[in-house]
Amino acid sequence: MSADTQTSEAITRKSASNLALAFGLLPPRKRQAMSALYAFCREVDDVADEETVPVDIRRQQLADWREDVRQACRGGSPSFPVNRELKPIIAEYRLPFSLFDELVLGVETDLDTFRFPDHASLDLYCYRVASVVGLLSIEIFGYQDPRCRDYAIALGKALQLTNILRDVGNDAARGRIYIPQVDLEQFEVSPQEILGGRTSDRFQRLARHLADRARQFYRAARSLLPETDRRSMVAAELMGTVYWKLLCHLEAHQFPVLSCVPYKLSKTHKILILLNAGIRFKLNLPFANYGG
Repeated sequence: MSADTQTSEAITRKSASNLALAFGLLPPRKRQAMSALYAFCREVDDVADEETVPVDIRRQQLADWREDVRQACRGGSPSFPVNRELKPIIAEYRLPFSLFDELVLGVETDLDTFRFPDHASLDLYCYRVASVVGLLSIEIFGYQDPRCRDYAIALGKALQLTNILRDVGNDAARGRIYIPQVDLEQFEVSPQEILGGRTSDRFQRLARHLADRARQFYRAARSLLPETDRRSMVAAELMGTVYWKLLCHLEAHQFPVLSCVPYKLSKTHKILILLNAGIRFKLNLPFANYGG
């Protein structure tokens, strides 16, 4: 563990997330940088999700995080350990405050938004909490073609929509429904059915509709990634592969997503995906197979 990012690496390791899994294919310095970025994302997300804390206090805590990371971006003296570790990485990779600000705006949405009326509102949310992370990440990965930014935006939305589909039941247990109201109305699924965890043929059609929307973004991401930057995007491509597999599993098992316990790929399955991707990466062979 690097002393420069000790706190961030501990947070990343403890999370055992799919994103952290993807860092294994990065060189050491970029892996440390991504751990610091991930730790920031994890910390602000945990602030918003801590429902035992009153909303006004969480809002102030997020405002404190925003101001602290602003200090890091300006070369000042941030107070939070994660931001102190992030500060030299922000300078090295020229990560702009505007993206961190967008990310905190997205996280703040979860403080008081429990329904999304339409695709435009959900799309903005997905951009802020997922695509922005992708835009920050590609600056660390390094790229030559500016089209990589469009790739990061599309892949972020694909991953977030997959998350939303996987977590329907878990979110419903907290009173949240991220599926747009227009889709609920189109497929005649009431909020009460989702909050009550009641499946139906109508819900299955609704879930397939959301899966198809995610699939469109996976396909867009795959088509947008320039060939010159494919190897530098190895961690992002691995993420796309893992979440694509998850989406396919959800569909194959008739969307078992209404339980409060989210459906997950097994640890063994994810390790096999990582090993296969690593071998193919070393041999300079294509390994990302999402969107097909």
